[in-house]
Amino acid sequence: MATDGGIHHHARGEWREPSLAHRRIRFQKGLYVDFHHIFLLSYGDGELHFDDDEHRTLYGPSLALLSPDVRCEITIAAGAQACLIGASPQIMVDAIGDKVESYSLRIFIEQMKLIETMDAGSLGEINPLISGFVRELADPARASWMVVSAYMRLILMAVWRASGGANAERRGQGESGSILVRYRQLVEAWFRQHRPISDYAVELGVTTDRLQAICQRTLGRSPIQLLHERLVQEAKLRLERSARNIQEISDSLGFRDPTYFSHFFKRKTGLSPASYRAVAQASAGSDNSVLSSDYADWP
Repeated sequence: MATDGGIHHHARGEWREPSLAHRRIRFQKGLYVDFHHIFLLSYGDGELHFDDDEHRTLYGPSLALLSPDVRCEITIAAGAQACLIGASPQIMVDAIGDKVESYSLRIFIEQMKLIETMDAGSLGEINPLISGFVRELADPARASWMVVSAYMRLILMAVWRASGGANAERRGQGESGSILVRYRQLVEAWFRQHRPISDYAVELGVTTDRLQAICQRTLGRSPIQLLHERLVQEAKLRLERSARNIQEISDSLGFRDPTYFSHFFKRKTGLSPASYRAVAQASAGSDNSVLSSDYADWP
């Protein structure tokens, strides 16, 4: 588990003030290769140079959200002001959390997003949040994991809204799609409460059979399967990334006792919680498909 003392292995933040010459940043390499990055061009010109020789010119104020699989360099023109921040998968998991909006954010950060014309209101909201993120990292004596992840949560929400993410979701959904998205959002809020599926159906204003039909038709899985998948994913994340013992993890996920949690987890994964943790520790830094690290895994 990462500690606050190791925060600089999990987050970065740097302002680039105006200069007389252009500057180039190759940012997804070494320590930062698995980071999600946000590039804010406050004013002036910039350019993204991708590995396939494509390039995109940016004119401030603009913003780019770059997932780890995007490989590019950034050029900042003379006289331009910009900021680059980044966060590791562990910070992103904490920032996204398990609230109602978490599902939307998980999907949102998996692809590159460009806001090429940022209005004054969005810039006024995002700029101080990014400044706070950078300031928190600037003082090693006080830099806090909790504060950095809190800033990142606010930044992601602000970028999602500024990009029109919420409106795009609403436009792209028919009635069934809307019910499914709302079900996923309720799962994010309720999955630790072990509520029956009938509670979800009542909250959504549909019958249990209709919710069942929508989930099966769209995803090929029942509502209870989707709920259990989310619970298993969270258990995996906590076993991989926290130092809590099995009983503490069981309690935090709402199980009535650790024995029931262990049986549930082994039935779903084929491994006991202790065995899974051992595999995770032995596989640190490797590409092991047993592990849970992808944000978009569910579902």
